[in-house]
Amino acid sequence: MSRALARTTALAAGLSFALAAGLAFAVAAQAQTVAPKGASDGVVKIGILNDQSGVYADFGGRGSVEAARMAVEDFGGKVLDVPVQIVDADHQNKPDVASNIARQWYDTDRVDAIMELTTSSVALAVQGLSKEKRKITIVDGAATSDLTGKQCTPYGFHWAYDTHALAVGTGGSLVETGGDTWFFLTADYAFGTALQADVTQYVTQKGGKVVGAVRHPLSAQDFSSFLLQAQGSGAKIIGLANAGLDTANAIKQASEFGIVQGGQRLAALLFTLAEVHGLGLKAAQGIVLTEGYYWDLDDQARAFAKRYMARTGKMPNMIQAGTYSSVTHYLKAVKAAGTDDTDAVAAKMREMKVDDFFGRGGTVQANGRMVHDMYLFQVKSPAESKAPWDYYKLLATIPGDKAFLSAKASGCPLTQ
Repeated sequence: MSRALARTTALAAGLSFALAAGLAFAVAAQAQTVAPKGASDGVVKIGILNDQSGVYADFGGRGSVEAARMAVEDFGGKVLDVPVQIVDADHQNKPDVASNIARQWYDTDRVDAIMELTTSSVALAVQGLSKEKRKITIVDGAATSDLTGKQCTPYGFHWAYDTHALAVGTGGSLVETGGDTWFFLTADYAFGTALQADVTQYVTQKGGKVVGAVRHPLSAQDFSSFLLQAQGSGAKIIGLANAGLDTANAIKQASEFGIVQGGQRLAALLFTLAEVHGLGLKAAQGIVLTEGYYWDLDDQARAFAKRYMARTGKMPNMIQAGTYSSVTHYLKAVKAAGTDDTDAVAAKMREMKVDDFFGRGGTVQANGRMVHDMYLFQVKSPAESKAPWDYYKLLATIPGDKAFLSAKASGCPLTQ
């Protein structure tokens, strides 16, 4: 072979290698912009992270874990031909504990999404970590509207209710029926602060007035000093900006002080079927509350509740029903996207309607807020109740667009 021919051959080989390398780089770059198909690690794993031993154990707790498992079973146990697995943990209402569990789940256990997240401080912490890790959170148990407001993220969703919906429902109904002066007993963390702020705004917009407030620690046992301040304020409405056992204990002790008998009314701003059951109708009768679900609303609600009761021995509240709904919607989005890639699934979650016994034609806004109807109930008296768990009478249906802020009005930076 001549030297000239050898040089020509070598040059051609070099060009071929360069073209092949360039093509491979272009294909790789394109692949990075397209969501990978299927489940990347052979399993879709969902974490249910909530309070399982503390003040909110009945509010969500193990009942939410069971609801999540029901959703997976009803979906067939698989999505994209890979198994769906539920893992769960107790965050003890501590943001640092919750964040450590979430980090372990993401970094080591390869969890794809975390849901339920009772306690607003916990939900905000985990949602912030999930943004950093590019993972989806769906909050059912926590209330603060900041989750889809000023602290919204591309991967954060809020499902069952929020503080704005509670303010419109319970707060609005009481103001409109003459409850125009308020005193708040407020749980001293993010949820209580947000709930008091949202109700205060609604009360003042309707011409009412807040005459005072006092904060109490989470899991308070003795409400006597707080209730005496509320009683002394002369407010027509004592707003309980707390939840779970805190609300139940406050109501019990208010009865001992004769507060309702003295002419003041209690507003249980976040009270669910679980707490009514624990408190009993004698103590809870007459309380007005707002929930996003009740087991006896219609045949669809009753069908789910019957199966849930058979597994748990209890009727579900809106947190447990909402957890079933959110797990189902997430799996539908994974199936529709054809991948468990976070960005692709989040986009499908916003695109798809929520069509189940809980959401009933709900929509997911750009800020992650799922919009659905809420319901104003009054707790029946013992004489009105005709069967076990027959606790509520429906006062009003609150349309979703009235119950929840629009994405534009929410303050979410992603939608401004």
